[in-house]
Amino acid sequence: MVPTMRISRRKLLAVAGLAAIPPIAYAEDAIARARTRKVLDTSRFRKPVIIESIELLQKNGESFVRVRSKDGVSGISVTNRRPYLHAILKERVIPYFLKKDARELEGHLFGVYRFRSNYKLQGLALWSPLAWVEFAILDLLGRIAGQPIWRLLGEKQRERVPFYVASGNRNNTPEQEVRHLRRLLDETNGRAVKYRVGGRMNRNADSIPGRTERLIPLSRRFLGNKVAIHADANSSYDAKNGIRVGRMLEDIDAVYFEEPCPFDELGETRKVTEALKIPVAGGEQEFSQWRFEHAIRTRVTDIVQPDLQYHGGLIRSKRVANMAEAAGLSTTCHISGGFGFFYMLHFAACTKNIGPWQEYKRGIERYADWFANPIDIQDGALSIPTGPGVGITDPEAVLHGAVKA
Repeated sequence: MVPTMRISRRKLLAVAGLAAIPPIAYAEDAIARARTRKVLDTSRFRKPVIIESIELLQKNGESFVRVRSKDGVSGISVTNRRPYLHAILKERVIPYFLKKDARELEGHLFGVYRFRSNYKLQGLALWSPLAWVEFAILDLLGRIAGQPIWRLLGEKQRERVPFYVASGNRNNTPEQEVRHLRRLLDETNGRAVKYRVGGRMNRNADSIPGRTERLIPLSRRFLGNKVAIHADANSSYDAKNGIRVGRMLEDIDAVYFEEPCPFDELGETRKVTEALKIPVAGGEQEFSQWRFEHAIRTRVTDIVQPDLQYHGGLIRSKRVANMAEAAGLSTTCHISGGFGFFYMLHFAACTKNIGPWQEYKRGIERYADWFANPIDIQDGALSIPTGPGVGITDPEAVLHGAVKA
C-alpha cells in the first residue's frame, strides 16, 4: 500500500502562494445580535390580523398594492413603477401572504424567500415586489394600531430629516450641471446636493471626456461653501481611479463619495475606503443580509446604504442599520424615486445612527393632497409623517378609479 501524505491547509496555501485568511467571527457578538434582533413591535395587536386579499392597482401612472384584512381594514403602498416585476409580485409573492397573520410579518420575510424556491430570484426581482407588500402590510398594521409606521419599527429619533436633492444627469456639461443643481436647490429650499461622476459601470471612462475633472471643482466654486456636496460614481472606477476622484472630492470638502467601484467588487471598494479621508458610501444594490454583515464587519464602506425597495423593505433595511450602528457606522438609505421618499422618512424617523443628509428626488407637491398634515420643508429638512400607517389620510379616496393591473 502506498502511504498517503497529509498536507495541512496552511502548507497547501503556502504552496499555492496564498496567505491564510483569518475567519470572520460570526458568533453572538454585538453585530450578530443586531442582525437577529426583532424589529417590528407587535405588542399593540391583541388578536390575529389575517390577510384576506392583496391586489395590484393602477391609476394616473402610479401602481399601488392594497392589502385587506379579514376584518375589512386596508393598507396600501405605492410601488417604484417597475411593471416588469408585476408577474413576480402576483405569482410568487402575493400567494404566500394570503391567509397569513400580518403580526408575524417579520418571520414571513423568510417564509416568502423559501416559498416556491423564491431564493433563486434573489435580488431586485424578488425583493422589490416583497417590499411593496411589506409597505402595504405595515400601513395596514399602523392603521389598526393608530400609529405611524416608524413607531412600529422603533422610537422617534428626530422631528425633521435634512435632505440632499439628487440630480440624475450624467451627459450634460459641467456648466449645465451646476446650473441645474442651483435650480434644484432653489426649487426645494435645499442645502445639499448629489451629482453623478464617472461613466456608470464604464470601466474608468467618463460619460463625457473630462467632465468629472471639471465638474468637481466647478461645483464648489459655483454653489459656494455653504452647500453640502455628495458625489455618486455608480460603479465607475477601479480602486486606483476611485482614489484619484475621491482625492478631488476631498479637495472640495464633499460629504461622501458613493459607490466608487463596481458594487459587487468589495475588495476594490475597500481599498478606496482605506485610502480616503472622505467617507465612502455603498450598498444600494446589495440584497443579501449576510453580505451586508460581511461588508460591515470588514468596513468595505464607512456608510451603508440599503435601498428600501431593492433590499426588501423597511424591516430588512432596519436590520442593516442595526448592524451598522453596532459596528459604529452610519446608514443613509437609497431610494428609488417617486413616493419612495415617504418610506425614507419613516426609516429616518426611527433610525438612530443615520448620516447628516438623506436622499430626496422631489415630488412633495404631487402627493400633498393625500395627507391631512402634508410633509413640509423647512431649512432644508423634511418633516416626518404623523398619521397612522404611511400617513395617507384616506387610502380609498386615493385609489378611487384605480383599475386592477
